[in-house]
Amino acid sequence: MIMFRPFLALAAMASVVIAAPAPLYAQQAADTPVLNRSDVETIVREYLVANPEVLEEAFMALQTKRQATADAERAEALASVRDDLESSTNSAVLGNPDGDVTLVEFFDYNCGFCRRALSDLDELIEGDPNLRVVLKELPVLGEGSVRAAAVSIAVHNIAPEAYPEFHKKLLSSEGRADDQVAFAVVDEMGLPRDEIEVAMRSDKVRDTVSESNRLARLLQIEGTPSYVIGDVVEQGAVGVDQLRARINQQRCGEDVC
Repeated sequence: MIMFRPFLALAAMASVVIAAPAPLYAQQAADTPVLNRSDVETIVREYLVANPEVLEEAFMALQTKRQATADAERAEALASVRDDLESSTNSAVLGNPDGDVTLVEFFDYNCGFCRRALSDLDELIEGDPNLRVVLKELPVLGEGSVRAAAVSIAVHNIAPEAYPEFHKKLLSSEGRADDQVAFAVVDEMGLPRDEIEVAMRSDKVRDTVSESNRLARLLQIEGTPSYVIGDVVEQGAVGVDQLRARINQQRCGEDVC
């Protein structure tokens, strides 16, 4: 803000000169120049051209202000949707259902980064017996994603004990995921296809996706994968080390517990 202060002072002085009442000038020499609007604009322009870093400072200050506003809005939203985020019966839970720290993942079966991040969650769950992972279906990558999510949600409703294996197989499948690819996994696992097809047409599927979309919108989540741990939202495949640090911060207040 060092360079910004002279600019503010200059602008303030110029405005005083323009707005000052006539008695002020009675004390000055008759030939003292009076600045008009055009003069001020010229001074400001010349100052900015000579000190362009002021514009960068102003832009950075604007970004900081906007980020602070977004963070405050997200924190308020998190407090209002905590139950739906972490305890909704629409969501599948991996790891320890009674764990002391909850990690929420928003994912799409056609998200390449989600597929690569699958090993991150596996590593975290295997290495942390007190971690609870909540999965939020957020099919944002086309109709195939929507259809794959419908099968996935139906599997969770009909055969919840088989869901973790189904989820891993579908997320690890090659090519684009859709209902046909999802049903190939259903058949491979010997799950009740007829019941799952009926469950796909239930309100539960629509309600689950609608809930995830609503939460993502409120939390300003713009893509997958995205994670929520405590009051922190991480967007993108940030890696296992970053996620582990966030989990530890939630558990003990430090990056390493």
